[in-house]
Amino acid sequence: MTAIQLVAGLGNPGPEYQQTRHNAGFWFVDAMAERCGITLRNDARFHSDVAGCTLDGHDFRLQKPTTFMNHSGRAVAALAGYFRVPRQTILVIHDDLDLPPGTVRLKRGGGHGGHNGLRDLIPSLGGKDFLRLRIGIGHPGDRDRVVDYVLSRPSREDRRLIDEGIEAAVDTMPGILAGELEQAMHRLHSRD
Repeated sequence: MTAIQLVAGLGNPGPEYQQTRHNAGFWFVDAMAERCGITLRNDARFHSDVAGCTLDGHDFRLQKPTTFMNHSGRAVAALAGYFRVPRQTILVIHDDLDLPPGTVRLKRGGGHGGHNGLRDLIPSLGGKDFLRLRIGIGHPGDRDRVVDYVLSRPSREDRRLIDEGIEAAVDTMPGILAGELEQAMHRLHSRD
């Protein structure tokens, strides 16, 4: 069991992207910050908004890169390097086109699956054996529409489902932080 030291949500900075599907990782970090009763602050050293957080006795850092999605690795690697956070103790939260809206999946390792944030993160961290929390946003049904889809707002119903998935994931975080991944996976994966 490896305790999680860094929880990094992926997204794009700026108000024009705030409510877009690609920012589901940021939505998760915002929900975690609210649960912990903290506010993230910008730290230029890490190209991120960051905060220390304690939940159920587990201390960890929350991070929202202020780089764009395609450069997420620069931010996460800067913070992880500075605090000597091993790659295996990092949890990365990102949107996932291959999952229906609101479905949440936890896994360790794997490829980037075409996700530009992960594509940048894997070489920046020097490997892919970090933990991922995948938040389903659905698929537009046509590969040519993916970019516009992820950079647009979800429907009201899809946002409700995504928010419910995020809430369920936040509820499992004490177990995830403690490294009790099988129990957390069971809780999350049996929601559907």
